[in-house]
Amino acid sequence: MSSLTEKDRPIVQLLLNTGTCPRCILRFCCVGSQALYRCPYKDLMKDLKEFLKNNQEKEDTVCFDVVDPPCKRIRLEHTEEGPDELNHNGALQQIPSVNNENTAMENSAVKVCNVCLGILQEFCEDDFVKKVCQKVNSADYQFTSFVFSVSLPPQLSVRERAAWLLVKQEMGATACPDCFKPAKNKQSVFTRMAVIKALEKIKEEDFLKHFPCPPSSPKNLCVALEIQCNNGAVFVAGRYNKYSRNLPQTPWIIDGERKLESSVEELISEHLMAEFKADSFNFSSSGREDVDVRTLGNGRPFAIELVNPRRIHFTAEDMKGLQQTINNSSDKIQVRDLQLVTREAIGRMKEGEEEKTKTYSALIWTDEAIQREDIAFLDDIKELKLDQKTPLRVLHRRPLAVRCRIIHTMRSEYIDEHHFRLHLKTQAGTYIKEFVHGDFGRTKPNIGSLLNRTADILELDVESVDVDWPPALDN
Repeated sequence: MSSLTEKDRPIVQLLLNTGTCPRCILRFCCVGSQALYRCPYKDLMKDLKEFLKNNQEKEDTVCFDVVDPPCKRIRLEHTEEGPDELNHNGALQQIPSVNNENTAMENSAVKVCNVCLGILQEFCEDDFVKKVCQKVNSADYQFTSFVFSVSLPPQLSVRERAAWLLVKQEMGATACPDCFKPAKNKQSVFTRMAVIKALEKIKEEDFLKHFPCPPSSPKNLCVALEIQCNNGAVFVAGRYNKYSRNLPQTPWIIDGERKLESSVEELISEHLMAEFKADSFNFSSSGREDVDVRTLGNGRPFAIELVNPRRIHFTAEDMKGLQQTINNSSDKIQVRDLQLVTREAIGRMKEGEEEKTKTYSALIWTDEAIQREDIAFLDDIKELKLDQKTPLRVLHRRPLAVRCRIIHTMRSEYIDEHHFRLHLKTQAGTYIKEFVHGDFGRTKPNIGSLLNRTADILELDVESVDVDWPPALDN
């Protein structure tokens, strides 16, 4: 075992005698080579035996036979009697001194590591790796890279501290003083973080009053309670047109009751969910239109986060076919420029959102008759500043505030004595309906006040959302 040197010999002997597994011993000796840790458990035990053999007689060596015990979930039990602990019958049993060679030899026959609870014995072997691989294969994921993460029992931090103090006290060791500093980023009434914070605060002498040192040897291995597979989220973006005046952007549910059978979000996402084999999704867009408002022109930018997808490899042709599937499924919506994007790219959809412009077409009714010349002056108004109190219709879900918004341009189109169409280019976030009817004076000025008569809006269409994202594709 070339990674170990003569200075490591007493540490190796000490930890073996107290029931520590080979991989934990390598950690305490600051062995950084991954290749060694990949060696089978029995080979590591054999190598440690050879390493210690130089200065020992054959009959003095520790027992290296390994028998796998049954796997059970274990729980760390502590007593107030210091280095003594309770046996299974409730009686106190003395932790053997590491200086007593005969007792230490007996203790070395313990099968489960007293530091890692067998985690580095059982779960680093080929059988467990195969078990993980079978789980991944059966989950039927597409992936190009992976991250393997493990959630460990909080008591491992306590056992590692006890083992480190043993080495420090028995050997007077100064080697690796930073190896077992409590990690600040671990998770853990015994969370891992709570245990670590306690270990950071407790004095060594107080620790030794409550915890056996060396740590007691468990009778059973730790058990893997669950193996989970998850894929990173995939993000799909595009633009949608909404042609129905009876379709909300997202599910319309009030007091637990659905008001309309579908939504833009659902009509798009159901096909993406099926093709990507995802668990769930999150929908976002550049603003939103009311249920009775159509979105025309090039459509409204949207993005969908697909959570834990099984399938992730899609070509441009695949996405074009998926877009066509969505468009063929409903006459209420259409999508364009459907494409895969990164999480970071979605931020561009929201950048400077209130500074962006939107174009609308509103069909307006007036109570008093109008002529063409009555509305012609609207065409000359530029950069009209509005003060808009939060509309009454959204006050239940938005805070009361006065927002300054700008109507950049207007163009009127006379229809008859009581109707005209108004085309507006506005700052994003402008409440168009309230600009027309005034919302009982909560929006000033408004079309009613400008015309000096009562006005109301009959229809509203979004003609363009001036956000240059996602990139246009050849559809």
